[in-house]
Amino acid sequence: MRYGYWMPVFGGWLRNVPDEGMAADWDYAKRLTQASERWGYDLTLIAELNLNDIKGVDQPALDAWSTAAALAAVTERIELMVAVRPNFHHPALFAKAAANIDRISGGRLALNVVSSWWADEARQYGLQFDQHDDRYARTREWLQVVDGLWTEERFSFAGDFYRTEEAICAPKPARRPTVYAGGESEKAKAMIASQCDAYVMHGDPVAAIAPKIADMRARRAAAGGAPMQFGMAAYAIVRDSEAEAQRELERITAVTDLPAGYANFDQWLSGTQLERELKLQEYAVSNRGLRPNLVGTPEQLKERIAEYEAAGLDLLLLQMSPQAEEMERFAVQVMGTV
Repeated sequence: MRYGYWMPVFGGWLRNVPDEGMAADWDYAKRLTQASERWGYDLTLIAELNLNDIKGVDQPALDAWSTAAALAAVTERIELMVAVRPNFHHPALFAKAAANIDRISGGRLALNVVSSWWADEARQYGLQFDQHDDRYARTREWLQVVDGLWTEERFSFAGDFYRTEEAICAPKPARRPTVYAGGESEKAKAMIASQCDAYVMHGDPVAAIAPKIADMRARRAAAGGAPMQFGMAAYAIVRDSEAEAQRELERITAVTDLPAGYANFDQWLSGTQLERELKLQEYAVSNRGLRPNLVGTPEQLKERIAEYEAAGLDLLLLQMSPQAEEMERFAVQVMGTV
């Protein structure tokens, strides 16, 4: 299993805990990422939103791509998986900038391609917001342009959304960045199986994840591509006893008032095609992070992780709070890398 974590670009991950002790600033991001390399983490996922989806839109949120470029220069080993939304980045200009960041990092850049869901954010910034199926049509073209510029000396393209004429991208990436993407609709899965390298999922029990992996493997084989990687979001709590872990779970999921971010959550829920209705309790932790039940003793977590690995999962994208302290504990007690 590879272990990744979400960079706390929003100042935390708990919508109902105002201060988690991890500021949304460059100093915290740098110190956390450098420490995570020492602790043995493989990857950090840097989310891209211009507005703060967790703490409320009026709160600070780090820009994903300038943060990634800065982290590329002050780290040595960790993979930098940066979210990108096609409707916010022209693909030819993006390909140039991302290739440069990959060079700075020595070939450690990866993309998490996200089809935008937040209509209000796009409206505030004066950007195009596509309806669901159009998002994936745009993403298909966007990936074609980016990949073409990364692999061909000159690249021309004429599509419904984008055009290039003998465009040049030099220097090219040190290596072609891995392209991760997630989605649960038929349009999303068809696009990912044909154009991406890895499928990332919201948190779910093993019984729900295993058939998703089997389905995407079959789609990939039919598309004639190389084997895919599979990742999943999860929120982790590890304690010396199960009772301690459950007390921490109760603390982070107690929702007495609906904080500022709830309106954004409600819009996200109504704008996506999730397979099951989310419970209000899950509002406290994003990306269905509690469903994998990575809550308990080190032995319990190791056993559950082994079950996911047996199902074909090879990457966990973890959220924890407070992040630095909990990540170090997880590395010592579960990963065994410290």
